[in-house]
Amino acid sequence: MTARRDLWAVVPVKQLAEAKHRLSRAFPPAFRRALAIEMLEDVLAALSGVSGLAGIAVVTIDPEMQRMARQRNVRVFADDATSGHTAGVTAAARVLVAEGREGMLTVPGDIPGVTAAEIEALLDQHGPSPAFTIAPAHDGRGSNAVVLSPADLVPLAFGNDSFLPHLTAARAKGIEPRVVRLERLGLDIDTPEDLAAFVEKNWPSRTTEFLKRAGVTPHLDRAALSERHYG
Repeated sequence: MTARRDLWAVVPVKQLAEAKHRLSRAFPPAFRRALAIEMLEDVLAALSGVSGLAGIAVVTIDPEMQRMARQRNVRVFADDATSGHTAGVTAAARVLVAEGREGMLTVPGDIPGVTAAEIEALLDQHGPSPAFTIAPAHDGRGSNAVVLSPADLVPLAFGNDSFLPHLTAARAKGIEPRVVRLERLGLDIDTPEDLAAFVEKNWPSRTTEFLKRAGVTPHLDRAALSERHYG
């Protein structure tokens, strides 16, 4: 197993008022806010169970998400948190490099099916520094996890089509990326179709239980959600 004594996990998190905007045509704001909270809880729980991580940090200025992180003894970064996924992770990487940390794992807060075992499997494929390891999204377009040693080894640019550009960016630095495909880590929830796919999996998680309580099924008449209330 690869030594990971000083590898930090970084999770960028949007403000709750902006959570899951791509679900807005199908789901009301209260639902999307509650969903974002449950998903982050699941991601942080999985990361907390990973052996060998030196620490976990979230990048956010949202007060509720900050409180959640601190309750779990998770570090909070706020620099560039309002400037998007890429800027927030890049700012966190700069901090970790300045502190002399060995490297960084970054994952989004919307992969609630992920498990500690999957993250361990990803990290076990990560070689000695300098190294770049990546796990694509289920559609083969996005980048759902990136591991870098050192943390600023490769310039990152997250988005719907970031996977292939990240491979190119790594090779431009003379690093051959390691690609690890993992089912649960690969399923991020951005669209109603993603949500339906997640519901069908029925993976044990806080998010699954929340969706069951909310009455979300793959074939739900989503217009009915506008009449519901979510805590």
